[in-house]
Amino acid sequence: MPLLERLLLRGHIDRIKPADQDISTALDGHWTAENVVLFVGAVGAVTRLIAARIQGKEKDPAVLVLDPKGEFIIPLLGGHSAGAEQRAREIAMDLGGQAVITGACAHEGRLPLDAFGEGWGWKRSGSVAHWRDLIVRQSQGSSISVHQSSGSTAWRGPEGHPLLHNIDPEGVPDAADLVIGARRQGDCQWHPATLWIGIGCERNTSFSLVEKAIAEALATAGLAEEAIAGIASAARKSDEPALKELSRTRAWPFRTFAEHALASIDVPNPSEAVRQEMGTASVAEAAALLAAGEQGDLIQPKRISRPETGEQGAVTVAIAEAAIPHAPERGELHLVGSGPGDLSLLSGDAKAALSRCCAWVGYNLYLDLLEPLRRPDQVRFDGQLTREWDRCAEALRLAQQGAKVALISSGDSGIYGMAGLALELLLQQPEQERPSFAVHPGISAFQLAAARAGAPLMHDFCCVSLSDRLTPWAVIEKRLEAAAAGDFVLALYNPRSKGRDWQLGYAKEILLKHRPPTTPVTLARQLGRAEEARELTSLERLKPESVDMLTLVLIGNSSSRAEDGWMVTPRGYPGASLQ
Repeated sequence: MPLLERLLLRGHIDRIKPADQDISTALDGHWTAENVVLFVGAVGAVTRLIAARIQGKEKDPAVLVLDPKGEFIIPLLGGHSAGAEQRAREIAMDLGGQAVITGACAHEGRLPLDAFGEGWGWKRSGSVAHWRDLIVRQSQGSSISVHQSSGSTAWRGPEGHPLLHNIDPEGVPDAADLVIGARRQGDCQWHPATLWIGIGCERNTSFSLVEKAIAEALATAGLAEEAIAGIASAARKSDEPALKELSRTRAWPFRTFAEHALASIDVPNPSEAVRQEMGTASVAEAAALLAAGEQGDLIQPKRISRPETGEQGAVTVAIAEAAIPHAPERGELHLVGSGPGDLSLLSGDAKAALSRCCAWVGYNLYLDLLEPLRRPDQVRFDGQLTREWDRCAEALRLAQQGAKVALISSGDSGIYGMAGLALELLLQQPEQERPSFAVHPGISAFQLAAARAGAPLMHDFCCVSLSDRLTPWAVIEKRLEAAAAGDFVLALYNPRSKGRDWQLGYAKEILLKHRPPTTPVTLARQLGRAEEARELTSLERLKPESVDMLTLVLIGNSSSRAEDGWMVTPRGYPGASLQ
């Protein structure tokens, strides 16, 4: 398949230039800072082609160049600010190629100050010149001070970043080189989505009046529009044309609250006139506080704006700040199957997802196995082995804040992994609260065990977990009986532990009722890891006491056989012929 078609199929590009379209004409419609332009060809030719179009970081798209085989991916323009370096890494991981990164941050292991916040769902502000000066100072080894008043602090990592130091959040942010928060302070800023704009208005108030009122309220309070999480109002305003249009054009979530809920909120500026009209003494202030949550803080009391010539209606605006950012529309939750542990067995799709995510959530052993792939700007969230729900909840919580999150399972996350738990939790959320969700398959233990054993899965097979921690033993026993009677090749997960030392022996007895004692059995332990060990035995010689939780037990069907150290299951039963 041609490279561009592969890239389109894999979702790295959304269109291919028609063969009969002039390339200059095609670029005319896509040469904007919001786009990514990808070329397949020679770097020199592409450089000459785009040279006259280059205007500066604030106006140019990310530009990437690939060789025709996709072996090398070169970010030519917009490495940090437009995300070209990150896009190159993801494509390289997916295609099995190499991202040719020449930027100093990547080679020196420095945090890309002008790009890292995007992974956490934040928006950037500040002039290109100021950001350039900051990056130059960082590259020269200068110590960079950071003032953060909102958003996750996990980006710092457990030991922080070299040459970065923090200023007291209660101190003067103007003294910091980099400011993270909702206010317009400093020259280089990242803005987590923490501001909720409460709005009350007359019916059919002009859209321009609402926009102007919000802009004036933000300016009065010294707040950044980039920090807006959404807008909020009374339930009866859910169909207000200006508010619906504002939500649509700005991609701001629009929350509405019943009048009795609004009336239950203590506000500094209640209005008896509003109470008479709406059944609550406050719409703007109360709605902003309700949207911001329990720890929300009203940082801009209500302001009333009147129409100018050509406008109609009236609008009241108040602003509250939430303790936790809210940007699920920017967030991504990636369920990554890390395979059995050997990085060479990790799929390109999984590698691309890991490269994309700033937060990795998983059991510490699985994260340790993936550690060689982690960059300095990616943060680990280590969890305990049996706390799956906690890890799912933490990953979802980060993604709802706008972060790109990898929730990692060993093997395939959809086979005895985290995908089901995560999806259940996601579906419990209101639709507008859900980040994007994707499952990236990996190689499951039974697949690698089969590959090491030879060819045992050439006929119908099934997997059964012997752990009764989440499944009643009566159900497990019924499945074992059915698998034995149906003559399935059988893979047993979680076969034996200190607290469950009898189930494997019981399963052996069930199987011996239905298939020969000589049925081959492969015991595969610590698959894909340095301690990997494999033993070929038979059903009658299987010793449960030699098996532990790190072992997968693969049992053949009645036609499976062992020969010269291999385990093989014929494609058909005796008498069958293959055409």
